Amino acid sequence: MRFLVYDRLLGFGDDYWIEDDHGSKVFLVDGKALRLRDTWELKDPQGRVLVDIHQKMLALRDTMVLQRGGEPLATIRRKRLSLLRNHYRVSLADGNELDVSGKILDREFAVEYDGELLAVISRRWLTVRDTYGVDVVREDADPALLIAVAVCVIHLAEKERED
Repeated sequence: MRFLVYDRLLGFGDDYWIEDDHGSKVFLVDGKALRLRDTWELKDPQGRVLVDIHQKMLALRDTMVLQRGGEPLATIRRKRLSLLRNHYRVSLADGNELDVSGKILDREFAVEYDGELLAVISRRWLTVRDTYGVDVVREDADPALLIAVAVCVIHLAEKERED
């Protein structure tokens, strides 16, 4: 499964469609403006909220929280010791973890579970400069979760660079 995401995804107050590799709209990112914390909703084409994405307000390190149906889904934060590459840990509500590593600011990174590749986020195989792709490798993976993870780690990396 391959999805196309536009850089403006990280803007606020705008809605953005994420398309599959056939050009069909499959996810809507609804950015919530004028909030104290960074907030988005990932919706299906019918407008149902699949994943709520927001910044955790009281945390020592920048942290993003994902929820599904009001229940915790995952927490995302940068790993403490990651000198050579960007590394983020996605702590899932069921106790499992995903590892995100690569050149986050360049939109070139991988999402792994227990050493197995789940998704590749890349600009390399796209010709449009302001677009990057999320290539979900495993068929049993949750594409909405992986796209939400991509949005979060890119946002956290850009925020860290600004500081």
